[in-house]
Amino acid sequence: MKHLDRQHLVDRLVGLFDPRNPVAPRDAIALRRQVTDMLDGASQSKRGSEIRRVTIVLADLRGFTAITEKFPAMEMVAALNRYYAHMTEIIQRHGGSIDKFMGDAIMALFGAPTPLQNDVEAALACAIEMQIAMDEVNAENKVHGMVPLHMGIGINTGDVVVGHMGSPLHSEYTAIGDPVNLVSRVEAHSLRGQILLSESTCEQARDFIDIGEMKEVQVKGIEGSVRMFELLAVHRPCSLRAPNREERKSPRVEVNMPLVFHALDGKSVKSQAYMGRIVDIGYGGMFVSSAVELDPFVDIKMAISVSMMGREIREIYAKVLRVTVEDGHYKYPVEFTAIEPTAQQAIKEFVDGILEVNKR
Repeated sequence: MKHLDRQHLVDRLVGLFDPRNPVAPRDAIALRRQVTDMLDGASQSKRGSEIRRVTIVLADLRGFTAITEKFPAMEMVAALNRYYAHMTEIIQRHGGSIDKFMGDAIMALFGAPTPLQNDVEAALACAIEMQIAMDEVNAENKVHGMVPLHMGIGINTGDVVVGHMGSPLHSEYTAIGDPVNLVSRVEAHSLRGQILLSESTCEQARDFIDIGEMKEVQVKGIEGSVRMFELLAVHRPCSLRAPNREERKSPRVEVNMPLVFHALDGKSVKSQAYMGRIVDIGYGGMFVSSAVELDPFVDIKMAISVSMMGREIREIYAKVLRVTVEDGHYKYPVEFTAIEPTAQQAIKEFVDGILEVNKR
């Protein structure tokens, strides 16, 4: 029995008393607990925890926190609900179940509570359809005056403990275990528009997928390196190809521009400001040189000033992709994760302008 159905039944049963002789508050609480315990006992077989192999899909919007600072709260809630509506329909159509919504993130299980023989196939096809659906989400957002949203997805397969967890007054069906922790790490390394697979998921899907670049990274709390693989396409149960986000493959031009940036701690911007220089720049990212060492995949907030743009751009959020050392300086390519449309257009015009000059 679903929690909401059970709660409604408890309320109805407690409310059956004659309103002319209302139950004292303390007695009503005791009665509520007794009725809840009876219903829990009747459905204990459905509520017991168990170990189950599942494939976990974790999707998160890139730079959403920065966007919320620029729009009224009700508009952001409406945008989130449009996003949730599309993603929930896709997940359920592929046989998955929503584990939870976490702010701008969605965690879905394939293989629990309903077992699936093809949990990996279903999860991967679902993830690609979710990325495809972002075009429709953003088309709707544009009508409402919202900026485009970009999503990263991480997927992992493994044995977890699933079941209803909580108290008699409130419980939720969820999954816990190391595979859940790992999928959050995998998702954190995904770029906007990208789907990353853990090694476990990739091994079980090699016969019916196309993969791209492999990342090997050190993950906090896990010994050794973790390998992650970009999902490009699936061929079962049907052929689907992940969208090619053009902003990730744009032309780049060499420049020499100053840069001020701050590192992020989770979703909070640290106060310490660092200096660097932009070595080259494209529509969706840039190559940075700095005396400051950063860890791969850390998020940063940048401010750049380009005279040809006629303005200073103070808020660009980006992710560091990798770090190398050359001539005593740290070099790192970064990809934009959140940028205002006007700033994005200014950078595009700047890049296109240099390309035109170089062609002459």
